[in-house]
Amino acid sequence: MMESPGLLWTIACFILVIGPLVFIHEMGHFLAARWCGVQVEVFSIGFGREVVGWTDRHGTRWKIAWMPLGGYVRFAGDMNGASMEDSRWRQLPPDERERVFHAKPLWQRAFIVFAGPLANFVAAIAILGTFAVAYGEGKTPPVIEILQPGSPADKAGLRVGDRIVQINNRSVESFDEIYPIIQDRPGEKLALTLERAGSTLDLAVTPSTVVERDRFGNVYRIGRIGIGSTSTRVIEPVPLYKAPIVAVQQTASILERMVNGIWQLITGRRSVEELGGPIKIAQISGQAATLGWQEFVYLVALISINLGFINLLPVPMLDGGHLSFYAVEAIQRRPVSPKTMELAFRSGMYVLLALMVFVTLNDLGSLGLWRLAGLDG
Repeated sequence: MMESPGLLWTIACFILVIGPLVFIHEMGHFLAARWCGVQVEVFSIGFGREVVGWTDRHGTRWKIAWMPLGGYVRFAGDMNGASMEDSRWRQLPPDERERVFHAKPLWQRAFIVFAGPLANFVAAIAILGTFAVAYGEGKTPPVIEILQPGSPADKAGLRVGDRIVQINNRSVESFDEIYPIIQDRPGEKLALTLERAGSTLDLAVTPSTVVERDRFGNVYRIGRIGIGSTSTRVIEPVPLYKAPIVAVQQTASILERMVNGIWQLITGRRSVEELGGPIKIAQISGQAATLGWQEFVYLVALISINLGFINLLPVPMLDGGHLSFYAVEAIQRRPVSPKTMELAFRSGMYVLLALMVFVTLNDLGSLGLWRLAGLDG
């Protein structure tokens, strides 16, 4: 087992991951707002008291706050960093009202809100596309060449020589696509479409749950069905024009795994103990950095996708919550009432705070704190 990186190294790596990604996210909001003619009053990296800051010639206060767990942009007409409306903007002079976020058409407000998560996705696609050009795309034919006796695949009727063409109606072209699908679905019944001796065959297999530890001692529960390939993994070069396509496909695959993971948590097929928060991200950041800069940069891409995805969840206080309100506004052709908005934002804040406390306790538990304190039962 590899020794875990030190505390200072872990903190430094966490800041190197979160800081730029928060900046990219908020810059998405900022650029979209400027394009739509909205005055940005504050651009903050972090929350709480300002540590350092300056005001540009457009009147935007750029600052870094002491708590580096996120950030925000505050537009003209906002009551706070969550873009809750301050009704006093209606008393402003006409030329100032034109630059207020809440005075803009619905589509512009939605675009400004969506631009934050979009910026995170674009950043991830740029990283993955660069990696694809630099290192190529690995592919192994999805033909079963290893079949463990008594394994779930063996019991389901799979045979050596079978070519897997679909899993749960999703086409696969390489073993590199098969492994993540199976790993993410321990105990979940999967529908497989095979090619055997020129015929098509449909079978079902349920991956067993295997507990594995990585070199840092982290524990993972993954699915296994007992198949493998002995073919040499072919690295296909990716031309520059094709890199965005490959990167978008990889991003879509990662997003699919995230959605599936959340659904497994909701349905109880995965333990909520697997949820991680800032401490876990910091721990993984430090570990990835010790493995090399490629692993670290790839982790940045993964977390960027996570950040974009989480912010699109329909939870008040998040970008997805704002977009949900805009969808209601588009349907009923009038804004959601201020009272309803305030109640929703307060509820969303409490939900996020409760979730933050929960995942922090999970993180501390994964570090063995409760075991050391004798509180693990």
